[in-house]
Amino acid sequence: MKKFTEVKELVASLEADADKFYNKGNSAAGTRVRKGMQDLKNLAQAIRLEIQESKNQA
Repeated sequence: MKKFTEVKELVASLEADADKFYNKGNSAAGTRVRKGMQDLKNLAQAIRLEIQESKNQA
């Protein structure tokens, strides 16, 4: 459950930069959002593997 909380925190932390990119045209903010999305992807994959491992042990 700790990793799921990390996902929520990561998405929340990207909200301001996403707003800056989409509404104000700040390209540096877009770069930060892209990096955050990559981190989100990696974290989601780790959660998927953790869940699959747990299911296989049951």
